[in-house]
Amino acid sequence: MKQLLRTNDMVKLSWLEALLADAGIETLVLDHHTSIMEGSIGILPRRLMVGDQDYERALQVLADAGEETSS
Repeated sequence: MKQLLRTNDMVKLSWLEALLADAGIETLVLDHHTSIMEGSIGILPRRLMVGDQDYERALQVLADAGEETSS
């Protein structure tokens, strides 16, 4: 698995998951439970991950949508 981005923005994260799912790319969000344990106050960012084989295509999908990634 490779990290596409790390963010505290749950709306953006949800949108990117939907965008990638529409392109047929499976995603996994890491640190969701850690963020909940800290009280969901947004201190700990969540990581959007994709499989190694989908990483380059996922980067292209995000670039085509005008999204920057910050690993």
